[in-house]
Amino acid sequence: MHLHKTSSRLDRIGVTASTLCAIHCAVVPVFITSLPLLGMSFLARPWVEWGMILFALMIGVYSIGGSYFKVHRNLLPLILLVIGFGIIMLGHSLLHTNTERYVVPAGGLLIALAHVVNQRFVGACSHES
Repeated sequence: MHLHKTSSRLDRIGVTASTLCAIHCAVVPVFITSLPLLGMSFLARPWVEWGMILFALMIGVYSIGGSYFKVHRNLLPLILLVIGFGIIMLGHSLLHTNTERYVVPAGGLLIALAHVVNQRFVGACSHES
């Protein structure tokens, strides 16, 4: 039961972090000229983006990886997590055009979906036992 609560809490944090990351990646390029006027120019700094990516990665690996090995043994959340991070890395590394604005948020939303799917698998397994 304790693992279920911890995993569920981490998945909720993961969904929030990944969704905020996706929103950040979609909105910052549009409002980049307004950020200094609002006192939020730090949001356009690379360390903020990489910090969000690292935070989402740590939560995803711990939550989804732990749930996979200890609870449900279903690969789907792990696959979604890996593909989501792959899309983000592809977007940040190879795409430096307007396309990046669409690709990177899609990766963040895919990571959020991985957490939602993981929550459902953990919930289904805890109801079965």
